[in-house]
Amino acid sequence: MKEATLAMLLGGVLTLLLAGILVWLLQPKLLFRPYHEIVGTPSQWGLAFNDVWLTTSDGVRLHGWYLPASRRRHSPHTLLFLHGNAGNISHRSASIGIFSALKVDQLIIDYRGYGQSDGTPGETGLYRDADAAWRWLTGVRGIAPADVVVFGRSLGGAVATELAARVQPGALIVESSFTDIESMARLHHPWLARLMPLRYRFPSAEHLARVHCPVLVLHSPDDGVVPFAHGRALYAAAPGPKRFMALAGGHNEGFLDSQPHYQQALADFLDWRAAAP
Repeated sequence: MKEATLAMLLGGVLTLLLAGILVWLLQPKLLFRPYHEIVGTPSQWGLAFNDVWLTTSDGVRLHGWYLPASRRRHSPHTLLFLHGNAGNISHRSASIGIFSALKVDQLIIDYRGYGQSDGTPGETGLYRDADAAWRWLTGVRGIAPADVVVFGRSLGGAVATELAARVQPGALIVESSFTDIESMARLHHPWLARLMPLRYRFPSAEHLARVHCPVLVLHSPDDGVVPFAHGRALYAAAPGPKRFMALAGGHNEGFLDSQPHYQQALADFLDWRAAAP
């Protein structure tokens, strides 16, 4: 009887261990959903652009686009665009069009493992990718840090807050993002959060607390992926000066459903930042 009980216990422990290992291995696929094929380019959307190739601090080659504004607006005038966890830069035509209408220069990059970029995505890797883009703008292009606006949507918001906490850009825009991965895991994958320590943290709220440039947070109460409370918590974490806009619509289409108020809020924020002493 004791041997049978012991065998059952050992079997249960082994099953949990194997399940934990499987969950550990699956975490990157749950978080990162890259798409390699480029489905369109800015020239097909009527916009001028240049292909940009960057090399990260750990030697990974990244691809991006640099889109000069047809007419420059007030400083800060250059936007570093950090996209979400799925697709690639070619799926961001709507956002690129909005920022083009705002007359800002844009650099949008694909993280490692996305689009035409080499490598495999991971938390530290994405931070290095954003850093490479920052160094290209401020080093190769010679743009003053105070003239760069860092924009991050969803997962890109977590990358943007980490970058902004280190380099202190001219402004930071965080859209439809989360406070940290653990909170998201407890919401969407509670079994995963209990079974195995998470491989990633992306502690956006912690990073945002160290950001001292003007911050705009945008989030929708209708967001079914990242709860509205995350947006409010991110706004609360920012020391200021700061602004908040409530979007309408779901996680992926909120910025479009909120037009034209969305674009006007961005324009007002850029003008407010430019007028700040």
